[in-house]
Amino acid sequence: MIIDENEIEKLAMEKFHKGDSKEGRRIQEEFVSAFREEFKWKDHCPCQKACRYHGNCKECVAIHRAHQEHVPNCMRIMINKKIRALSELTEHTIADEIVPPKEVLRKEYKAGCGMNFSKQD
Repeated sequence: MIIDENEIEKLAMEKFHKGDSKEGRRIQEEFVSAFREEFKWKDHCPCQKACRYHGNCKECVAIHRAHQEHVPNCMRIMINKKIRALSELTEHTIADEIVPPKEVLRKEYKAGCGMNFSKQD
């Protein structure tokens, strides 16, 4: 099962956006039901960082909500896509103003995150 950009969940959101909440919830439950079943036995956490909360989304998200310094690693790809789209409005000039922390500069993070850091827009 693919979680990120899942076609069933995208269809559910399409129904919600069109005002068909009943059908959206039905389709969304189809996604959640499949998720619950498959991930009883499969590691679904995409985070590559060694962490005692790996795979325990409820506790991981609670920790990040509590300290509010950054978001869980598994959400960074999604959020970075949104930021990249906004950054296009200023020809990505914000990139010259950002100094990322060392943690983000890890080679293993760059290789496994799905983002192309060398791409120039």
